[in-house]
Amino acid sequence: MLERFRAAKQAEIAALHAAEAAGTLAPLWTAARPSLAEAIATARATGRSAIIAEYKRASPSQGCIRTDLTAREVCSQYAGAGACALSILTEERFFQGSLAFLHDAAPLGLPMLRKDFILDPLQVRATAATPASAVLLVTRMLSDAALAACLEIAQETGLEAVVEVFDHADLHRTLAAQARIIQVNARDLDTLAVDLGRSRALVREKSPGQIWIAASGITCREDVLRLEDAGFDAALVGTSLMRAPDPGAALRQLLGEP
Repeated sequence: MLERFRAAKQAEIAALHAAEAAGTLAPLWTAARPSLAEAIATARATGRSAIIAEYKRASPSQGCIRTDLTAREVCSQYAGAGACALSILTEERFFQGSLAFLHDAAPLGLPMLRKDFILDPLQVRATAATPASAVLLVTRMLSDAALAACLEIAQETGLEAVVEVFDHADLHRTLAAQARIIQVNARDLDTLAVDLGRSRALVREKSPGQIWIAASGITCREDVLRLEDAGFDAALVGTSLMRAPDPGAALRQLLGEP
């Protein structure tokens, strides 16, 4: 699957390089970006679970998930239910996403993670032209040099980098790159298989000063509590919320609130 994702991004990357050569890249976002790391820390300091609630219309593993509610409608429910941050799928071909969704949800004031397949530093630069607070980097899809370049551009443009891993090999490369926010995806994007046990095993390598996020396969309050007990600071949840008749009510259940 990863090679299919990579191939689908080539036209976007080529267009960004053409815009750079022509001097027509979109200007950087100049308004304040709320901090994802601070939002997670604040939630945990007040004794609440830190849930990053995701707007996701479709996925390769699930097909069409939900298209009857807009990004603003769903994310408004999430904000009202107590999400500490939002994850916004912007990948178009496989997830039916759009960069426009970041602008739609921005007035809610929550930190937003742009979730896409980032292969080139110019995609990070393009993220910095939106109101996103953070950008997802998937270690397995990047060389060491590309990962370092993307981390550098993120820092220069005021974005937080969330670096995603699937196994110990990914993690060791991520730690070598000195990533601070580490996301463990229980779904292996090569096979689409989910294993929360692997997530709990990887978080044993957590060091002080790092923020760890668990993603994929989280469907109930018990999953959240087990991941917190294992050492995770936050959980990113998408499909189970998007499939619920009332995404806000489903999020309150995950948070253990009435």
